[in-house]
Amino acid sequence: MRIVTFASGSRGNCALVSISGAQFLLDAGISFRRIREGLAGCGLAPEALSGVLITHEHSDHISGLATMLKHCDVPLYTTATVAEGLCAAVPAAARCLHEVRFDGDRVSGVELLPFPTPHDTPESVGWRLSTDGERFAAATDMGHVTEEIRCGLSGADAVLVEANHDVTMLRSGAYPPPLKRRVLSEHGHLSNDDCAALCVFLADSGARSIILGHLSRENNTPELAYHTVSAALCGRPTRLYVAPAAARLELELEPGPERCAPCLR
Repeated sequence: MRIVTFASGSRGNCALVSISGAQFLLDAGISFRRIREGLAGCGLAPEALSGVLITHEHSDHISGLATMLKHCDVPLYTTATVAEGLCAAVPAAARCLHEVRFDGDRVSGVELLPFPTPHDTPESVGWRLSTDGERFAAATDMGHVTEEIRCGLSGADAVLVEANHDVTMLRSGAYPPPLKRRVLSEHGHLSNDDCAALCVFLADSGARSIILGHLSRENNTPELAYHTVSAALCGRPTRLYVAPAAARLELELEPGPERCAPCLR
């Protein structure tokens, strides 16, 4: 299994998940040029994708989609409510859209399971991808951790999870009060401390690798997010990584011991 993040943050989100011969893009929130270049660096063309999994319709998750669909009819997978917002934002998406129910679906030999995440949209979801021997899960853009999120992420070999902000930096920072309240709300974004508690649960549930993503440029740093979560993990053998905001992070897992060393970028 290979996970490659091309971008992660409020200015764009996109990652490639290669699992059991299938190739899925998780969101398309960067330009199609950058997506195509990122895929080329992995030896892939957009036409080779098994599909694009959409978490929600905010622009930092779908901004490259309209241009992508002008060049290739890539299958798009999301839930019914997210699909409504997606088609309103990108009308061309309707011709490639496949709705996935919350009890999951199987595509290219991979079980796709969405699960709800609490965010300020009509609906937002995380994704779990599973085969007989490999499991990947991702959840970002969530104001708090629910039991549905724990269930969706639990037992995955590799997890991408949000570590958006340090609460002290956010409260003392330059954001206007309404934006601070939005980020800190139950439907905003996950703090480093809340992420750390979730990561302890995930490590104890079998996660071999955790990628911290969707970091705020203004209210967090990669070092602070990494050290907050690392301290909470307290010597557990789970490997910890930080997804760069606008650069590539590549992680590969074998069915047995992982081949990559811990990474902070």
